[in-house]
Amino acid sequence: MTDRADPPRTSRTAPAALAAALGYGALQGWWALDGAPSFGRLGTDLLVVPRWGAVGLCAAAALLALGLHRARRHRPGLCAAAAAVAVALLLGCPFLLLDAVGGLLPGLHLPRSAAGFLSRAGCAATAVLLAAAVLDHRRRLRGDCPRCGRTGGPHDPAARTRTPRWARGAAYGAVGACWLRILAQYGLGFGDPGPLGASGAVSLAVFETGFVLAGTVLPLSLVHRWGRDVPRRVPWLGGRRVPRGLLLGPAAAVSAGLLVYFGVGIGQLVGETLHPAPHPGDLPLSFLWVAMPAYWLWGLGLGAAALGYGRATRPPCRACGR
Repeated sequence: MTDRADPPRTSRTAPAALAAALGYGALQGWWALDGAPSFGRLGTDLLVVPRWGAVGLCAAAALLALGLHRARRHRPGLCAAAAAVAVALLLGCPFLLLDAVGGLLPGLHLPRSAAGFLSRAGCAATAVLLAAAVLDHRRRLRGDCPRCGRTGGPHDPAARTRTPRWARGAAYGAVGACWLRILAQYGLGFGDPGPLGASGAVSLAVFETGFVLAGTVLPLSLVHRWGRDVPRRVPWLGGRRVPRGLLLGPAAAVSAGLLVYFGVGIGQLVGETLHPAPHPGDLPLSFLWVAMPAYWLWGLGLGAAALGYGRATRPPCRACGR
């Protein structure tokens, strides 16, 4: 017999989302009334979302988190509204991608600001917690199993651990989009990076290596067997199980960064295309219309492959076996 667990009666993440929304909204309201600090070369902490718009989104997030916490049955409309607010908050902090790359590789000298980073991190944390509250709501109040919330018919272990065909196609699509971006740069020319110094040269080499690995090895590892078990020919580690988080963490982070940053960038590109203005030294629109959608499709394919990997490698529930 399986050890069935009682379903959790209240959400564990909605209170955290409520606290984050109230705290971050109060900060943005203070800055709107008293003036925000300097954000360095970027000049701002958030994009797309104005200061009072962020306050309004946080107020909506707090109300929705409270509704998710108090709900006693599944409410699809409430979930849809909360998901929309979470996406809007995420779209406000695309510069988090620059913060991450600049923090890991300071030799690249990307624009950085402690105040801007903390603001964007707070905005993203509020969005992630609200999205987690939506998933928690669905798990508690919609799923068949009171422990894991999964739905479906009888458990088929072979089907559960099989890589979905759509995930495999998404992974190869991510690889193709990455190489499309590289070919676009090759057609434009690589140019002279200028004097970087020793630390800058090392950071650039690490960035380019990580760029290629994240666009080829990472998506393919999510859909091939060697992404689950280390090949036996590998010394010392051969035959061992690959920890799920070792691939899912970087894949989710890279996918989210690419989708948000270049999703906002494509929106700005549409505006520049419809209302062109001369900007000396800017990259040509023809190049940007290839490179930026390629980045976005790369993130989309990587995210879909990560979703398939997560579903295929998740441990079975101790209550329902699914």
